[in-house]
Amino acid sequence: MAPFFGQLGLALALGMGAVGSALGICAAGRAAAGAWAKEAKAGKRLNFSYIILTGMPLSQTIYGFILMLVGMSGRVYDPEVLAANAGALLSIGIAGGLAEMFSAWAQGLIGAAGCRAISEGDGKGLVFIIIAMGIVETVGLFGFVFLLLVMPT
Repeated sequence: MAPFFGQLGLALALGMGAVGSALGICAAGRAAAGAWAKEAKAGKRLNFSYIILTGMPLSQTIYGFILMLVGMSGRVYDPEVLAANAGALLSIGIAGGLAEMFSAWAQGLIGAAGCRAISEGDGKGLVFIIIAMGIVETVGLFGFVFLLLVMPT
């Protein structure tokens, strides 16, 4: 298998994680903007909690980046080593990218629902929403850590 596929896999880990983060941040950010508009119209103080919920999906981009860096460590400069591990790196990159993408996206969807719940519930429930988002974060962490463990050396 050509070394290109190993490099592609490592790039996909970062790229797919970033796509998921963008989708999750978009979902939560749109809900936050709506909640702020509702609060502003009612003359209430704007709630900072929505920033927390909007920013949480960003971490999956970091996990994808670290997965890419660990996979690249020295391999991109040695075509023989890269070619020998190309299939494994491609598989790890795709699996890691998917884990991070869907984890971040789901986290953003939960954050969006959380923004609405806080907005309609007089600011209550932030801790429970963060816990729910943290459970989805754990899926991304498991994907990241378990794939690091099988990364070829």
